[in-house]
Order: sequence, then C-alpha cells, then structure tokens
Amino acid sequence: MELFGAIITLIGSIFLLLGGLGILRMPDVYNRMQAGTKATTLGSILFLAGISVGHYECGCFGKIIILILFVIFTNPISSNTLARAAHFVGVKLTERSVKDDLKEDDIENKGEEK
Repeated sequence: MELFGAIITLIGSIFLLLGGLGILRMPDVYNRMQAGTKATTLGSILFLAGISVGHYECGCFGKIIILILFVIFTNPISSNTLARAAHFVGVKLTERSVKDDLKEDDIENKGEEK
C-alpha cells in the first residue's frame, strides 16, 4: 500500500512541477493563472491522496479528505476572482489571445444600463 501511495504522490508532484513550469512559460497573467490553477489543483489532490493512501494507519484520512475538498472548492473560485479583478483593473491580454469574453460582457452590460 505504501508503494501505491508513493506512486500517487509522485504523480501529484509531477503535476505541481508542470504547474510551476506553466506559470513561467505562459505569456500573460490570464494564461499563467489558468495553467497554475488546473495543474496545482490536480497535483495537490493527487499529492494529498497519495499521502492518505500511503500512510493510512496514521488516522489522518478524514482530515486529508477535508483538505482535498477545500482545494477543490477554493482553487477555481480564487483563480476566477483574481482573473476578473485583473481584467477590470486593465491588465492586457497577450496579442495571441483569440477572444476576450469579459470585454464582450462589459460592452453588453454598458448598453443595458443606458
């Protein structure tokens, strides 16, 4: 069982490493946030699950499940909030970005207010 937990933990840490590389390689704030959030969410879940499986006798299974649920619920929400705040402050997209959905929503909402 410890070997299986170690393998799951290793896979989780690989996802965490890839999330860090994504943050370094992406061209703008929004892409960095997306790469970091998706990879670190999955990496954290796998890492914690591997610890839980590998060290089942410690009795911390319930606490790790609560941590996993916390990560699942808070990572996407915080990433969305930070991205929206960056957009409303005026942080520009990269030239390679294809579409800006929030800009289109802003135009539609301003038209409805008048």
